[in-house]
Amino acid sequence: MKKIIIANWKMNPDTELEAVSLTQKIDSENLIIAPPYPFLGAVRKSQKLSKLGAQDVFWEAKGAYTGEVSVTQLKSLGVQYIVLGHSERRILGETNDAVVKKVKAVVSLGLIPVICIGDGLSDKIAGRSEVAVMDQLMPTIEALKSFKSGKIIFAYEPVWAISTQKDAKPDNPENARNMILKIKNKVLDEGLKGLEFHFIYGGSVNGLNAGGFLKYDEIEGALVGGASLKPDELTRILKI
Repeated sequence: MKKIIIANWKMNPDTELEAVSLTQKIDSENLIIAPPYPFLGAVRKSQKLSKLGAQDVFWEAKGAYTGEVSVTQLKSLGVQYIVLGHSERRILGETNDAVVKKVKAVVSLGLIPVICIGDGLSDKIAGRSEVAVMDQLMPTIEALKSFKSGKIIFAYEPVWAISTQKDAKPDNPENARNMILKIKNKVLDEGLKGLEFHFIYGGSVNGLNAGGFLKYDEIEGALVGGASLKPDELTRILKI
């Protein structure tokens, strides 16, 4: 099976011109590019092989919600995948309840959510990593029980392994594989018929360590942050 690689540009680059240039350099099959909102249209026009993703969305279809963006609006721009519940959103205060509402809105319109779940450094130190992950996973599973079709991607991203976090230390492939297996088994145990699930890893993935994670069949792809802004790095990951 070909792996799913998602390039999460976060709040980069600075200009539309740079976004277009970067797209042209990394455009490849099996790649999903998730640029900042202002560059979605320009990136879409520059894509020939890759697919378009967004980094977040609001759960309401329309209304007086200043600063928010709806699933319908993103869909109209050609967005197919939407990253939800990223640790950097959760750190800013996003709750499980908010993530669940967004997941339901995305799946309802036939788009594909990339649902991020992960444990923090304090969870790891306290031996609560699995508990923390399941606390984020279960509300989403309950929400998905009302759907009979759709494609869902879960991204395990240990917060303590993300390079932008203080005292971050890279995760090891074995730990990532084991946690993804626990997530996958829990999802499958719930008997969500009609839904297609995929499980990927995110957490300081780069050209040097990607092979260690992607060699496992259970890890079906990677959510790539900083390395996705470096064409040489991302090309190395795509080749792997």
